[in-house]
Amino acid sequence: MTNTDSDNSREWAAQAYALLKKRQEEQKQELEKQEEQKQELEKQEEQKQELEKQEEQKSAMVLAAQGKKINQISIDEIDWLTKLRRGLEETRKGFVTELLDKLGDDPLTPESLDDLETLLIRADVGIDSTDKVISSLRTKLNEEVVGGEAGIKFLKKELKLIIDKPIKNSGSDLLVPQKGKLNVWLLVGVNGVGKTTTLGKLAYLSSKSNYKTLIAAADTFRAAAVEQLKVWGDRSNVDVISNQSKNADPAAVVFDAINSAKKRNVDLLLVDTAGRLQTKNNLMDELAKIKKIIDKKVPDAIVESLLVLDASQGQNGLKQAKSFAKSADLSGAIITKLDGTSRGGVSLAVSEEVNLPIRFIGAGEGIKDLRPFNSYEFVEAMLADK
Repeated sequence: MTNTDSDNSREWAAQAYALLKKRQEEQKQELEKQEEQKQELEKQEEQKQELEKQEEQKSAMVLAAQGKKINQISIDEIDWLTKLRRGLEETRKGFVTELLDKLGDDPLTPESLDDLETLLIRADVGIDSTDKVISSLRTKLNEEVVGGEAGIKFLKKELKLIIDKPIKNSGSDLLVPQKGKLNVWLLVGVNGVGKTTTLGKLAYLSSKSNYKTLIAAADTFRAAAVEQLKVWGDRSNVDVISNQSKNADPAAVVFDAINSAKKRNVDLLLVDTAGRLQTKNNLMDELAKIKKIIDKKVPDAIVESLLVLDASQGQNGLKQAKSFAKSADLSGAIITKLDGTSRGGVSLAVSEEVNLPIRFIGAGEGIKDLRPFNSYEFVEAMLADK
């Protein structure tokens, strides 16, 4: 072998060695990177589990504050309150968090009340509710020094009074079907607020609560509504009475559903109604026809007209409530889509300005994500300070 060949071999060997070392270093760095990512993911998972544990503890505390014993608290209740708290996070961020940042540990002042007034209106609590709350706080402020924490506590009390008033006036704290009679719940509201989905969740809740339930698919003007209800009916193991004819008469569907309900000794008949016709008068006429059929077929039935409202629509939802309240003889409201909106305060506006008791609230897409309304739990979730 010549010197040139020997030199070339050494150079090749050096290059090969350098390349191998480089690959080894890269592999080492990649393994270290993967290990760091793994550790970071594990750390994030631990933090997530710790946060979930804290949320669950807070939810349990809310239940305990209402006098519930340990053996009376279910995992479903804790899960629901945790979900409600998370759902109202956007409302809370733009409301309580900002308020506490402004207040700090300082006592309330006339200026801080002005800030609170702005925050309440921004959360779609409504003019009337805001005026009532601010007026009460001003009166209290004239009588004593009110610290930030005491101010939040007083605010919770005032908001709960507003929500509870129409509920107490209705004579029923909790809306449940009465055994021994046919209960007919009409779900009304404009298209897009989650009316059909809400009815499906109500069917599940009713069925799981051991009420014999039936669904009437009376929104015959929206083709997808009937099919959608059948899916929910299957999930809830609740039968759906419908008419496959195009633009079938909604009142005729209700007529058939009542006959079926009487034969089966049904406790609760849930009726899905149209959300949009050519004019508002047409819509109200259809509701009037349905009620006329109910009054004629089962005059002793207990009838509830429940308005479904989308919380994310804020003041538009309030306008809908006022419009339907004038024409549809409403007896309660169901607030949907509370999760992810900063306008959860519209629930207070509906209570104060439309005098409607809130009966159920929804915070999520799952079949279990609709629950009977509890003012204490709602206000605690909305005004939680941490």
